[in-house]
Amino acid sequence: MTMKTTVKSKLTNQFKQWFSIALIAFSTMATSNAFAWGQNGHRIVGKIADEQLTATTRAALQELLAGDKLAEVTTWADEMRSSPEEFWRKKSSKWHYISLDKLEDFNPHDYHDKATNIYTAMRKSIDVLKDPKASNKDKQFYLRFLTHLVGDVHQPLHVGRADDRGGNSVKVEFFGEQTNLHSVWDTKLVEYQSLSYTEFADFIITDDKKIISEYLNSSMEDWIKESFDLREQVYDIGDGEFKYGFIYKNTPTVKKRLLQAGIRLGGLLNQIFDPKAKPLVNALKK
Repeated sequence: MTMKTTVKSKLTNQFKQWFSIALIAFSTMATSNAFAWGQNGHRIVGKIADEQLTATTRAALQELLAGDKLAEVTTWADEMRSSPEEFWRKKSSKWHYISLDKLEDFNPHDYHDKATNIYTAMRKSIDVLKDPKASNKDKQFYLRFLTHLVGDVHQPLHVGRADDRGGNSVKVEFFGEQTNLHSVWDTKLVEYQSLSYTEFADFIITDDKKIISEYLNSSMEDWIKESFDLREQVYDIGDGEFKYGFIYKNTPTVKKRLLQAGIRLGGLLNQIFDPKAKPLVNALKK
């Protein structure tokens, strides 16, 4: 082997090594960014909720948040899915959704202190947070989950069909990118706005007491029904190639659901932690 061939071989091997490292780094960065952008919907909900809190609620939450902001903890329930613990691997995913083929399948009375779907998980979280005997550790756990689940239940496909796993099995294109219907509603419609979560929240938040009272004057059962009723719009995918017309049609719904979730989360936390805040209807920041 000549010196020239040896040098060329070394350069080729070095290039392959560099290319492999760069490819791994790029893949990691892309995955990380996609995950981070996907969390913005929850952070928007948390930011709006934070604006609704009474002084009493804010003081009660301070210890449970342990230095974190409300918007920060809304993503915890997704981030913990990578934990090797059995709960996160085998049980937690069921807390994020409820599968309904028809609304009559939903039974709000089917709750016996056990979390088996998003509705019962929210009920369980509220019970623990209201329980004066519950440990601080348990309250921190369920507070973080509750802030996430209130956001999830307002995404129509978290009240989805069982046969397509809430739209996860429905293949579509978003501006030529292969994806699925659930991902479009979870992340891409939010990402398309090219806003930080604080900017997005600031753009859609309202101080209109009439709108706030209207959104608060509801129950968790109502939230599930609203998402179920939106499914006809969500599943109307045409040829499955989503472009500007799809954005125009569905972005107002995304904004409304995020705003409703944020206001209702704030009202729910006031209801739990502030005895002077009347349940939901008038659980407004004073």
